[in-house]
Amino acid sequence: MTTKTRIPLPDGSTLGADVAVPTEPGEGRPGIVVITDVYGPSPEMNRVADRFAQRGWVAVVPDLFDHGVRVGCLARVMAEMVRGKPGRVTADVEAARTWLAARPDVDGDRLAVIGFCMGGGFALIYAATGPQGLRAASVNYGAVPKKADALREVCPVVAAYGARDVPFRKHAARLEDHLTELGIEHDVVVHDGAGHSFMTDGHHPVIEKIAFPMHPGHAPVAAEAAWARTFAFLDRQVSRR
Repeated sequence: MTTKTRIPLPDGSTLGADVAVPTEPGEGRPGIVVITDVYGPSPEMNRVADRFAQRGWVAVVPDLFDHGVRVGCLARVMAEMVRGKPGRVTADVEAARTWLAARPDVDGDRLAVIGFCMGGGFALIYAATGPQGLRAASVNYGAVPKKADALREVCPVVAAYGARDVPFRKHAARLEDHLTELGIEHDVVVHDGAGHSFMTDGHHPVIEKIAFPMHPGHAPVAAEAAWARTFAFLDRQVSRR
């Protein structure tokens, strides 16, 4: 179960976050930063963190909307994604990584990042900045830069997209092409029978009505297949010493 914490920032302020740790004490664990979808911190994102904790990871979910009015924070995140250049949001994710790596129960050289929807695209952008100790990125139905060169420094990538997610499934092909061109290890799959947000079990009726071309919603069979691939990839890249 996640608990609340505050992550120190370079300017002396702090960033809200949720953290999940394994029930059994230990040290030298792998760590992962969970970047949320457009809804920000939520029970479904905390369930993602709990999934990792159950597998022996320490997971932190930074609140990237913690700097003021939510609409303004969301606009800042989206603008930084479009530019594809590091900014305040990237700095917040880096602060979460630094905090995670410094924990006595975490091996700072065995880290990963995972993101969903907006967070999927941002996880990819962040991973391409070459953070210390980051061994893998899990990119789920996230936007992908048009130019492969933007991903030249990215770590190995595992990614999941839904075949019914009309606006985003083309990003899967783009990501596959970029990573193949760059010679970066990857596992990118478009899952049949799934739309946007298919890997988590949240229910957002408003978005489900207005985002029809994305066909959003949990798809249990595809979700379990995607999670199995994700954990297998992360085990190879991060979990094992």
